[in-house]
Amino acid sequence: MPEDGLLPDDAWAQFGTRPFGLYVHVPFCTVRCGYCDFNTYTAEELGDEVGAGRATYAEAAIQEIRFARQVLGHRDVTIDTIFFGGGTPTLLKSVDLGAIVASAAAEFGLADDVEITTEANPDSVALWDLEELRSAGFNRISFGMQSAVDHVLRTLDRTHDPLRVPAVVDWARQAGFEQVSLDLIYGTPGESMADWEESVEAALACEPDHVSAYSLIVEEGTALARRVRRGELPMPDEDDLADKYLAADERFARAGLEWYEVSNWARSPRHWCRHNMLYWTGGHWWGVGPGAHSHIGGVRWWNVKHPAAYAQRLARGVSPGQGREVLTYRDERVERILLELRLVEGLPVTALDAQGRSHIARLVSEGLLELVSERLVLTQRGRLLADAIVRDLVG
Repeated sequence: MPEDGLLPDDAWAQFGTRPFGLYVHVPFCTVRCGYCDFNTYTAEELGDEVGAGRATYAEAAIQEIRFARQVLGHRDVTIDTIFFGGGTPTLLKSVDLGAIVASAAAEFGLADDVEITTEANPDSVALWDLEELRSAGFNRISFGMQSAVDHVLRTLDRTHDPLRVPAVVDWARQAGFEQVSLDLIYGTPGESMADWEESVEAALACEPDHVSAYSLIVEEGTALARRVRRGELPMPDEDDLADKYLAADERFARAGLEWYEVSNWARSPRHWCRHNMLYWTGGHWWGVGPGAHSHIGGVRWWNVKHPAAYAQRLARGVSPGQGREVLTYRDERVERILLELRLVEGLPVTALDAQGRSHIARLVSEGLLELVSERLVLTQRGRLLADAIVRDLVG
């Protein structure tokens, strides 16, 4: 990654033709969850290293936004979406999160209908925090509910009281958030079908606008993976995961939440997460923060991971990027198939080569795909086997 962060000339041909978003990675957590392999740190892990703490994080993030404006300076493109992820973004003061949004607005400008989202743990915000965030321009919030069952939350190392979830959803509504989303995880070791159904019903009782439900993945290098390897916990069972997905999908549909991506449901297209749609449809985004990834015009890069190293590079006036790659035509085609096939709008047949198209008739006859206006759309059964279908279509 060059220290000036400049992009290859070919990258500019596409920039400005698709939506542009800003992702802000906030790498701080109170407790590291055993299943998580994201770039996150607790206060104990960071210690007293200069530039590593929460107090100076907003300053570093704003420096990167200014750096991004320098790199992209000759293109006047406003920001369509901003997404704060982590970690737990709401461990930062609301005023700091608002300052980062204000910097993005000052440097790039925000679209009139900009979507500004933050993730939050149920125990990381109070009503006044949410009111301050709303005043700062945030209009969408995603709470990490994960489960409504105490023993499941303990296995996941989640620290919140399940009864806190309906309270924070209510507070978000009172604060004026236009969209509220809940995140769920299914397939945790020891989670019964009854446990999962209880979690789904508890989520629906909050009347969210959007729900994400992801199967638990045992990632190498995590505490959960070590527990599974030692035999303390079983690996998630594929049949159990499939049964829980189907149970959730049917309950969400009855409650008026329709799937729009394999793991995401919303009350209407107006409630789709536009920032994630930007990722899934080949949009462009700049990732701010330690370990954040960016993509513009077929160039993908990623920042150094440690918060202190990140802050030190920006203080020197150089890119925090650690490395980058230029996607080949095949890379972009494979990613398009992988991502767009997961959407309710489906994948255009024209995105496939001859070998990929040769599998369509069989996949349709097996009830895994539907052909709708020359687009391939996954059936409910196809959603369970999406990865295998992608392998066939990639060719």
